[in-house]
Amino acid sequence: LTGTSSLISGLIFIFEWWYFQKYGTSFIEQVSVSHLRPLIGGVENSPPVPGFSANNGENETNRQSLSECKVWRNPLNLFRGAEYSRYTWVTGKEPLTYYDMNLSAQDHQTFFTCDTDSLRPSDTVMQKAWRERNPQARIKAAYQALELDNDCATAYVLLAEEEATTIIHAEKYFKQALKAGETVYRKSQHCHPQNSQHEAQLRRDTNVLVYVKRRLAMCARKLGRIKEAVKMMRDLMKEFPLLSMLNIHENLLEALLELQAYADVQAVLAKYDDISLPKSAAICYTAALLKARAVSDRFSPEAASRRGLSTAEINAVEAIHRAVEFNPHVPKYLLEMKSLILPPEHILKRGDSEAVAYAFFHLQHWKRIEGALNLLHCTWEGTFRMIPYPLEKGHLFYPYPSCTETADRELLPTFHDVSVYPQKELPFFIHFTAGLCSFSAMLAVLTHQFPELMVIFAKAFFGMLLSPFNFIMEKIKRFMPSSLWHQLTQI
Repeated sequence: LTGTSSLISGLIFIFEWWYFQKYGTSFIEQVSVSHLRPLIGGVENSPPVPGFSANNGENETNRQSLSECKVWRNPLNLFRGAEYSRYTWVTGKEPLTYYDMNLSAQDHQTFFTCDTDSLRPSDTVMQKAWRERNPQARIKAAYQALELDNDCATAYVLLAEEEATTIIHAEKYFKQALKAGETVYRKSQHCHPQNSQHEAQLRRDTNVLVYVKRRLAMCARKLGRIKEAVKMMRDLMKEFPLLSMLNIHENLLEALLELQAYADVQAVLAKYDDISLPKSAAICYTAALLKARAVSDRFSPEAASRRGLSTAEINAVEAIHRAVEFNPHVPKYLLEMKSLILPPEHILKRGDSEAVAYAFFHLQHWKRIEGALNLLHCTWEGTFRMIPYPLEKGHLFYPYPSCTETADRELLPTFHDVSVYPQKELPFFIHFTAGLCSFSAMLAVLTHQFPELMVIFAKAFFGMLLSPFNFIMEKIKRFMPSSLWHQLTQI
């Protein structure tokens, strides 16, 4: 018997393992969910939404995976001197990695330099400054550039980012940079049609002006002048509509949420949460937050299980599932199951770095809406049941890219425990059949090697197992007439 049970449980385990490796789910659980639960009044999972299927061709999947593994500039990155450096002074820890700062140096060289820098001595100095690794050397070079040209906008930008120790101090530098940048930008506009060099100079001066205006808006946001910040961001988006790749709308979304202007937030989402535009955690989770806001104050999991979900609740749950599928790392930070750190200067979309950057600024907005975090807590893990094998097959998005862990470990500091969701976990039935197979095989071996001892053990085990039944029978025999007991035993 033990040998036969060991063989059967071993075959079940092998089949379960093969089925799980091939289809990403347990066969026994799938049969239970698909066939048994509807018979007892359960509800089957909703089918995938047409038009959003991840199976659009292997080539498209590869291209999408490559784009998702690209590192992006964090739209809400902090100030080096006023925020990152202050954290280092207090804790002694470095919040930025060398890889992250090296990417920023490359960004500065791309945005703030051009081939015509040799025509202006101050720009030549700043071109070298952006390549310096030592912060003090960069600051010294910025002052040298200002000695050569008091209207060097990029020198003020560097001082605002790295020398200023407060946001107020940084804002003063950026205002000086804005004044100088606007003057140079107007000159470049008049020279634009002349040749390709002037075109490159105009592009550089445009980048400087946009960067300065954006950082000024962020300074206003940090100093509590929210409406002023919103106006500056809206004006910037109208003036330079082609620079949407800078994701200024994410700064606008965060500021509007702080104002609790949810109608304006919805209007921004209507424009940027489009199927043809790239997604981000800020887009997906803000959309989920607005849907959750409509039902979260009166949502109760017990009541929902009794009466079922309403249409608004279904929409909110689906929005949460969509957001979690895009970036599964965010909920643990929003639910404070994992500690936050300062966000990096660059993020990887759908990665842990993006989750840190989003939760760092948006946790307060989720807390402000009553019941929103409770709804998230009750529903976010259902995404993994809906997508049991997200590394190979998605639902609304392409499969989760496998390159995020490596890039996140380079972007995030060593003292941070990088999240590596989603991990493929073995179902309960595979563990159960493996344990049953091992236990029955062990009994078979022991019975073969020590038959007499196993007989004694089996008698003792079954005697102990049947002792409550024997006790009950003795009680019945004691209080039952002997003739009736004799008739029962005869039967």
